[in-house]
Amino acid sequence: MKTNLIGRRLRPWYVLIYLLAMALQSWSCSGSGSDVTNPSHPTTLPNITFVQSSDSVEVYDFVDVTLNVEQSNARNPFTDVFVSAKFSFIRGEEERDVAVQGFCDSIDGRVFRVRFMPTEPGEYKYTVSYWQDNLQKVHSGGFKAVDVNRRGLVIVDAAYPWHFVWKGTSEHYYLNGTTAFLLMGWDDEKIIRDVLDRFHSFGINRVRVLLDGRTDHFWTEPIKPGGWFHAHLNPWIAKRPDDIANPGFDYSRFNVDYWRKFERMLTYARERDIIISIILGWNDTLVHPQAGSADERRYMRYMVARLGSYSNITWDLGDDLDSFRSEAWTHETGIWLQETDPYRHLATSHPTKNYHQDRSASWFGMTSFQMWERPMHAWMLKQREQQARTGRIIPQVNEEYGYEDHYPQWAPFKPPAASADAMRRVAWEIAMAGGYQTTGETAKRGTGMGPDTGGGWVNGRGDGTMTMLTGYAHMVHFFSSFQWWKSDPHDELVNDGSFCLAEPGRLYIIYLPHGGRVTVKLEPGRYEMKWFNPRSGEYSGTTIAQGSNWTSPVAPDGGDWAIKLLLSRSKQ
Repeated sequence: MKTNLIGRRLRPWYVLIYLLAMALQSWSCSGSGSDVTNPSHPTTLPNITFVQSSDSVEVYDFVDVTLNVEQSNARNPFTDVFVSAKFSFIRGEEERDVAVQGFCDSIDGRVFRVRFMPTEPGEYKYTVSYWQDNLQKVHSGGFKAVDVNRRGLVIVDAAYPWHFVWKGTSEHYYLNGTTAFLLMGWDDEKIIRDVLDRFHSFGINRVRVLLDGRTDHFWTEPIKPGGWFHAHLNPWIAKRPDDIANPGFDYSRFNVDYWRKFERMLTYARERDIIISIILGWNDTLVHPQAGSADERRYMRYMVARLGSYSNITWDLGDDLDSFRSEAWTHETGIWLQETDPYRHLATSHPTKNYHQDRSASWFGMTSFQMWERPMHAWMLKQREQQARTGRIIPQVNEEYGYEDHYPQWAPFKPPAASADAMRRVAWEIAMAGGYQTTGETAKRGTGMGPDTGGGWVNGRGDGTMTMLTGYAHMVHFFSSFQWWKSDPHDELVNDGSFCLAEPGRLYIIYLPHGGRVTVKLEPGRYEMKWFNPRSGEYSGTTIAQGSNWTSPVAPDGGDWAIKLLLSRSKQ
């Protein structure tokens, strides 16, 4: 019995190539490092050596097979050479196969790589094929994958599909996101590492980062590129790389130095359990491959081949996507990406109009809303209801509800509605609706002007004066102290003005936006009650709650407070 490693059949393109390869091998010898040629074609391939990165690799890490090509004669190695591989996991009589594509890693065509991430422990074997014109070279090898209880991909929890789990450890993942669109615009990679370290210290475990994008305006923010920060990203070779509007990209040739830099960022983030939401592009210029073109598909194939073996990524088809791509394109491309990615990382899109979300499609793994209006709680509950009506439950994430201290002319609110404290309060509204959030820090501490110590949501850099993420860290710590994924919104159990998440009969979480007291409809039992201060992260006031309509004590002050009611252990 042969199946794909992740439960799918081999794709037709691979089957065709593989069968052709087997036919060609019948004319010549096969095996490790063998040359296979078509007798009617007089050309010969350059010498190629194959180097495997390791004989043993951890599950959810990856193995590299490097193809070193001596004196490449390909006119364009990104289009004239095709590298593919089949990796096989054998257990007893069962063999599971997965097809992956390789990628060119040098502008002169002298280096190609094939990357593979094992998702379960055991012995693997593989064949790698290098194709150029009508010629092929095949290499075989093998390695062992070892389970060290490593966190793998983040996926939707099958048992509680409003939420996420880590593959590999089955731990639940409380998404706490931030935005650093132009993180890769820093020339000094130490700044990039410092940004990720700082995020990690606040419990940030997901960052939205552009793979491609460029801009010449910053929406009222004190950002002035130049010197050590650039507001343009160049995944392709460009005639004018610094020209925002007209870089002269050659979409058939990739800027491998930039991709290597992106990989180093991913590696550093992975060591800190930070998921990078890779945004394929955004709407700020018209510099994009043509929709549905061969150039566009080449870009995405290269992305999947090169970055897909990183466990700590998700895909985002584009920021403000509906401003430069259609809904039909989004659906078609999402399905195509799902079929192209052998690991099926979570994928989403981020439109300006939330009804353009492809909610019912199989490729669409989580929402990525853009909703700036206030208040937020009721709106998120409506999105949850709308998702449920599709018959397909996925996590609900609002990834753009304003940015700290950011008040562009078109913003639907005025100061202080985007202050650090106001943004934190909105995050609680989202969490109490059973959803997750991503926001961005202030960019008022600028880049290239002003104090030049920040950059916030534009490029990720922060300084010691920024406090917003501390409040988010308190929220994550609170929710991580109980099995939040088993709780659902139950505002009907509390009086107006308060919000409730509950696993009735075991756990009740109540949020009071402005202090005061709350009356809760409880299932029979004795519950241990604690106050939690979202502003300081401190607990206080332990007491016992019981009765079908229990009224809390008055909150310690008029700020926002949370109450945790947990069924007494003696009754569980």
